[in-house]
Amino acid sequence: MSPNRVSDATGPGARSLQVRKLGLVRYGEALKLQERLVAERRAGEIPDTLLLLEHPHVITLGSSADPAHVLVGEEERARLGIELFESGRGGDVTYHGPGQLVAYPILDLKPDRKDLHRYLRDLEEVLIRTAARFGVAATRSPGYTGVWTATGKLAAIGVRVSSGWITSHGVALNVCNDLGFFRTIVPCGIADRDVTSLAVELGRPVDVTEAADAFVDAFSETFGHRRDVA
Repeated sequence: MSPNRVSDATGPGARSLQVRKLGLVRYGEALKLQERLVAERRAGEIPDTLLLLEHPHVITLGSSADPAHVLVGEEERARLGIELFESGRGGDVTYHGPGQLVAYPILDLKPDRKDLHRYLRDLEEVLIRTAARFGVAATRSPGYTGVWTATGKLAAIGVRVSSGWITSHGVALNVCNDLGFFRTIVPCGIADRDVTSLAVELGRPVDVTEAADAFVDAFSETFGHRRDVA
């Protein structure tokens, strides 16, 4: 799908943001795309960019992943149609699948956002604001990265910040995905917490496109980008 330009005044001097809604993308293809866009952003060839997509069933391993947190072997993964990738992001083990909104911000954090902890908290804020647009109360959980409701974990975060303070990877928001697939892993290494989705919280179907639009609004507000849907 062609990029949607985002640009509307949130304040003088605000950066523009290019939003690309890509649909269903295999994880390996998304890794290659991020690698290329990071290089282009570092070179100043593209503006800050936000990729919004879904993945076919895949388990990903972060830099601190414990292989024991993958609970299904190769044969069972093949039966279920689940790929397995080492991702290059931070964090433990996570799952992506259809019905889950995945957002990969390719941002230059220079000059005034060169703080990884602030970046993580900002991403949590985006997710909290996105959930609030649906009337869902989501919060942080002390000691963990991500966003929870009273029911369980609503969204996971795993990022990479490369040389030049360029970001990649990002967040996964459970919208209307089959939560049963989370039984194939220990999500983010947290064994005693359930997972949830916007659809579960609301008791009705939620379209990923609807969630993506809300996410773009919340992202632009939080990071102060100019928004302009072409």
